[in-house]
Amino acid sequence: MKIAVYGRQFNDPAVLPYIQQVFDNLSQHKVEIYVHQQLNDYLSGKINTVAYNVLKQGDQIKGLIDIFITLGGDGTLLDMVSVISDSGIPVIGINFGRLGFLASVNKNDIAAAIHDVVNNKFTLDSRALLSIDSEHNVLGKDNFALNDITIHKRDDSAMITTHMFLDGEFLNSYWGDGIIIATATGSTAYSLSCGGPIIFPQSNGIVVTPVSPHNLNVRPIVLPDSSKLSFEVECRSSNYLLSCDSKTTVIDKPVKFEVHKANFELNLIRLSNESYLSTLRNKLLWGLDARNY
Repeated sequence: MKIAVYGRQFNDPAVLPYIQQVFDNLSQHKVEIYVHQQLNDYLSGKINTVAYNVLKQGDQIKGLIDIFITLGGDGTLLDMVSVISDSGIPVIGINFGRLGFLASVNKNDIAAAIHDVVNNKFTLDSRALLSIDSEHNVLGKDNFALNDITIHKRDDSAMITTHMFLDGEFLNSYWGDGIIIATATGSTAYSLSCGGPIIFPQSNGIVVTPVSPHNLNVRPIVLPDSSKLSFEVECRSSNYLLSCDSKTTVIDKPVKFEVHKANFELNLIRLSNESYLSTLRNKLLWGLDARNY
């Protein structure tokens, strides 16, 4: 089995023993290890690594790598989506961060998680993504998102107006700080913090959530993921922000956007002790008496 490890630079050196444990456990299982160039550069001289190959930016991974492991939080796994793209390679995240909806393996469970992965004791949880197209191709090839696509005002500028069309028909104009177009996966991220609903991954839905809307009768709306959404933005300032997960660009000219379901999915690895409901309960503290805290 060929397993690749991905991660970003870590500010906290306390994670290094856990990274060491990941490599030690993979080596014990006789796994052929690949390390992404970015993580390899960070780890140089910091841990006692075993023999591994380095994956460079642009290397062909489809047909080479069996599984990706990400080290970090949900943001790291979202970065990983651009590397995996449409290859279909399954990914599992070891959580060194805080919440960990996507990177769901606790750092204290590394040995058990790697044992299950190497012995194929897991299921695949396929998650839909969103894709965005524009006449100026402002995001290039990284025009897809696992969590959400956002249109947002920049800095302390005046509110923006986003005109939205659903399957070619005008739906609404949103005055405010912007809007979030989230997948079911992303419904528990930025959209949730702005008052959006939680959508189960199997619901095949997209949620559009306004950010600080000026007109208070505007509420989040859930749409089928077969919808074709179009957007036109007006703003007093010269520019605004467009984001696909962690990828953000400044838009400084009139652009029309089209958002739709991507033509590929991401395969998340779920271990036998995991379920979407257990993740919700653990991360949102559902079912616990808050008076005890």
